[in-house]
Amino acid sequence: MTEIAETASSPDLISDVLIALDEHDNETLRSIFTDISAKETANLLESIPDSRRSRLWKFIPEDRNGDVLVELGQVARVSLINNLDNEQLVEAVSNLEANDLAEVVDRLPGESNDAIRRSLENDVLEGLDAALAYPEASAGRLLDTQSVAIRADITLETVLRYLQRRAAIPEHTVALMVVDRDNRFKGELLLSELLTRNPSCSVDEAMNHNAFSIAPELPQTELVNIFRERDLVSVPVVSEEGILLGRIALDDMVDLLDESAEHQFLGAVGLDEDEDLFSPILPSTKRRLFWLGINLCTAFLAAWVIGLFSAVLDKVVALAVLMPIVASMGGIAGGQTLTLIIRGLATGKISSANARWLAYKEIAISVISGFTWAVVVGIVSYLWFENIRISLVLAISMIVNLLVASISGFGIPMLMKRMGIDPALAGGVVLTTATDVVGFISFLGLATLFLT
Repeated sequence: MTEIAETASSPDLISDVLIALDEHDNETLRSIFTDISAKETANLLESIPDSRRSRLWKFIPEDRNGDVLVELGQVARVSLINNLDNEQLVEAVSNLEANDLAEVVDRLPGESNDAIRRSLENDVLEGLDAALAYPEASAGRLLDTQSVAIRADITLETVLRYLQRRAAIPEHTVALMVVDRDNRFKGELLLSELLTRNPSCSVDEAMNHNAFSIAPELPQTELVNIFRERDLVSVPVVSEEGILLGRIALDDMVDLLDESAEHQFLGAVGLDEDEDLFSPILPSTKRRLFWLGINLCTAFLAAWVIGLFSAVLDKVVALAVLMPIVASMGGIAGGQTLTLIIRGLATGKISSANARWLAYKEIAISVISGFTWAVVVGIVSYLWFENIRISLVLAISMIVNLLVASISGFGIPMLMKRMGIDPALAGGVVLTTATDVVGFISFLGLATLFLT
């Protein structure tokens, strides 16, 4: 089955699964799902119409069911769980760790949530509640408690014997956590130090007393930047009281980076990164109606502004022809600034210390761009309509709208961030409204003054 494993995300495999479903070829389906990972299985399920996913569940190896639920997007996960009975769901999540269990349980329907909770041992339930106590997008939701902790007053030889008795250590472990009797974090012992130093040396002598750690409340967006900037493989998570809670490893960061990229891409058109490509029609429609409704309101606002100048439009037909140019250029210019600012906020590169300089830069760019393209559109419009006043009106309104677009592209995401609103999800709609309205007012307002 090497060939299947190598093409787990290919269109051919999706086609094979759909054909096997139609032909009730259970042997082929079982062989496909046996040879692909949980991540690949989730991708495959999300590439198949929602109505057929539950039929595939019985072909997924039982020891992989929980991991598949974790890897699925929120919308696809809830939809699939709604087609499973409580016994199947409880069995699927029985081997999940607390942070993965929190990912599945969070936002589940009440009946499914209660069924899972009733099946858990007290210690597992406590771990689940501890994970859910952290904000949804915080580092605490990714916490892995399976870290190796040692004391500082023992020798490296003792540590080596301890590791040999364990037989295995958690993946992505490059250092052992050092704690005191009260489990307070004191630093890290790098595996490289453990293997190269004299075995009679104490942990206290070989450890890094200034090891970097994070708080569980740290936003995940900041956590991604920390991993990227520091080239981390894992990082200790320590409470405000200094207690070692666990660690966060690189594999969680890879998933988080994927989600961040999807959020930026889909947010630009008012969609969430959990949007399910093959979910049923009505639920998908409901999720999109809101932002389409918002956009419709802004379109009516722009239309109302145009209606205020109907008299001048009736007199000068050229204005109706040239009017979309100003709004379009403003939208593109503002979109460039908006995208850069949202990206800067997401990567932590923008702060109160450099925001003013960045604002000056974007305004300067807009002024230069505005004058450059004002000259171009002024010349083109004069050659087209042979009316110098129309050309001047178009050129001046171009400068005004590009300036407003730049200010809006910078200010809107900064203001939304301060208000706790996600600029990636709502910034584009607000920016479009601002550039359209200002573009129409500046162009038609100047035309009213100088052409009538």
